[in-house]
Amino acid sequence: MKKNLILFIVTIFLISCASNETKTINVIGSANLDGQSPQEIYTGDVSNQQIWTDYIKAHNERDLEKIAEINAEDWIGYTPDGSVVRGSDNHIEILDNWFKTANPKWEIRWMIANSAEDNEGQMTQWLTTGNDYFDVDESGNEIFEHNVHDIKFVNGKIKEIYVYSREKAQDSLGFSY
Repeated sequence: MKKNLILFIVTIFLISCASNETKTINVIGSANLDGQSPQEIYTGDVSNQQIWTDYIKAHNERDLEKIAEINAEDWIGYTPDGSVVRGSDNHIEILDNWFKTANPKWEIRWMIANSAEDNEGQMTQWLTTGNDYFDVDESGNEIFEHNVHDIKFVNGKIKEIYVYSREKAQDSLGFSY
């Protein structure tokens, strides 16, 4: 009887220590990409925020080696003017040339980690960020833009970046699209 009681207590203890915890994935929105039916967007991996913070710091410090380390080899960048840059090596070469003639700086304002299923049903990790961009043009005029970056992460590396840009807000009597 005593052995049964001890066995019962040990069993209850082990069961109570077992983790039945499941990670809850919250739906935070939806997207209708490529004309498909809307897909749910879920909360994402917030650890990608540190990768982005390190990436921006590397850009501000002109650390091309660190940028290349964070880029996936098959990195793709989509710029606000419609240009597409393919490959980490091409990205680094463009940055190297740009940094020789300009002094761009970025400041992170906000970040939202999100995830969604791709066409094959695999969960993809994204980070949507708001960043302020500062520079000076050839004539010495200050440049200021608000940038939104949608960043796709694969295995802790940045695989794709979509950049959207808006100039500094100015009061105006008119409004146009």
